[in-house]
Amino acid sequence: MKKGNDLWEFRENPGIRRYDKFILLLFIMAGLISIVRFADWWFRQEHIESFWFFVIFSLVFWYGILRMILVWINYLNIAKPKTIVPPDGLRVAIFTTCTTGEPLSMFEKTLAACRRVRYPHTTYLLTDLTDPEIENLAARHGAKLLQLTNTPGAKAGKINRALGMTDEDFILILDPDHIPFPEFLDHTLGFFEDENIGFVQVSQAYYNQYRSFTARGAAEQTYTFYGPTQMGLYGQGCAVAIGANCTFRRKALESIGGHAVGLAEDLLTSVRIHAAGWKSVYNPVIVSRGLVPEDFGSFCKQQLKWSRGVFEVGFVELPKLFRKLSGWQKLTYSLIGTYYLVGLTSFFYTMIPFLFFATGLQPASMSFVDFIIHVSYLAVISLVIYLYVQRYMCHPEVERGTQWRGMILKYASYPVFLLGFLLALVNVEIPYIPTSKKAVTGYVSPFSRPLWIQISLFAVTFTLVYITRRFFTPESELVLTAEKTWGMIGFAALASIVAAGGLYAAWSSWKLKDEDPWDSVDIHKIK
Repeated sequence: MKKGNDLWEFRENPGIRRYDKFILLLFIMAGLISIVRFADWWFRQEHIESFWFFVIFSLVFWYGILRMILVWINYLNIAKPKTIVPPDGLRVAIFTTCTTGEPLSMFEKTLAACRRVRYPHTTYLLTDLTDPEIENLAARHGAKLLQLTNTPGAKAGKINRALGMTDEDFILILDPDHIPFPEFLDHTLGFFEDENIGFVQVSQAYYNQYRSFTARGAAEQTYTFYGPTQMGLYGQGCAVAIGANCTFRRKALESIGGHAVGLAEDLLTSVRIHAAGWKSVYNPVIVSRGLVPEDFGSFCKQQLKWSRGVFEVGFVELPKLFRKLSGWQKLTYSLIGTYYLVGLTSFFYTMIPFLFFATGLQPASMSFVDFIIHVSYLAVISLVIYLYVQRYMCHPEVERGTQWRGMILKYASYPVFLLGFLLALVNVEIPYIPTSKKAVTGYVSPFSRPLWIQISLFAVTFTLVYITRRFFTPESELVLTAEKTWGMIGFAALASIVAAGGLYAAWSSWKLKDEDPWDSVDIHKIK
């Protein structure tokens, strides 16, 4: 995608055609057959060396396979709602928040864009600051300023207090770094003709994703979710609300006591609204663009907040509301609530080579080469399915591909996910962490230290293996141990390469210019 006017073009995603669904079904059937064949090979008696280690290894590995199967099934339900022209006369509010540390130059663009939204509405700037410059800023752009000093609950607390000070029937919650297009409300309000609709979510896209490796990788992690994944969830009747770009019915928020407060406030609000019997709509259109973290440190802080908050929803809140949800809603929120277990599973996989070289113990007595051969069929079909559903990305011209930067960031961030999991287990609270609206430049993030440790351990491991094999292993044992040893070295080498990619993401912050990412944004180019 060019960095010019097409950033601001309205993007609409078509629903799945019957022919495409049939082809996708064939691919998924092939995938399921490959899984059955792989399982037949995996669960063989000769592969069990240490029974409990094999059981743990199998649980970790096959949980990932189960998640993949459920994602495939979700793709079969891809749907897009038919556009409904909203009636005149609806009373609509746009809420955006302002707090300490957020640059006022950002609000110049956001509030100006809110004023250009065509459907009649009132824009409210919710702030806990008493700066006269903020008052002047709101007045210049026709926004009403709500000064909400001493309001607990961060963003959600401000929203709830503002609900008591306003009376509009529909509220668009817009993050302050998101710039709405003029046609935004035209693509959400019409769906509220159905009085059972509690919220309408649209896609989320970014105008700074080209500024760094981290920004591009963070954006890539969202492409599939805002495309085929959310479209599939909508087809199942359980599209989820995201923190930005979501339009709520006031009655739906009031029915659950207001917007949920927490680190994963959007997910918790979504669960509660569905549990209260409301329906949701996901319209896969790009009608705004916002900021994505540009430096590795800011990205990791965001991920720590999300992982700790999502585990809180999964461990504490979801069990309370479980019986009130539909079958697919239960499954969806359970999967979302355990998504960040990837931190624990990645740690487990990372430690396998070290455990082998330290003790000689491995989770399964299987040839690494045989494993690669048998899993390759499944891997190829999975990749084909992944690439096939990319036609349902919200901006398929630029969002297709392997999205390797996003995968590197995901693995590089696993210590952060693991930390979020451990904090949730012992119920340690962390403060609400606003995502930086500007790259933190000129240093390598401390969140990269686990990556340095990991790569150092790999280097030490390789050195010890070489010395042991070269000088201390009898010739008679070399043939017996060679395949296992080199298999583990290959496993460790792959992990170290990905970890090095994470270090590059951290180091690349040095190359960023100390500038505001929204300075180059011209809202008058929005089409």
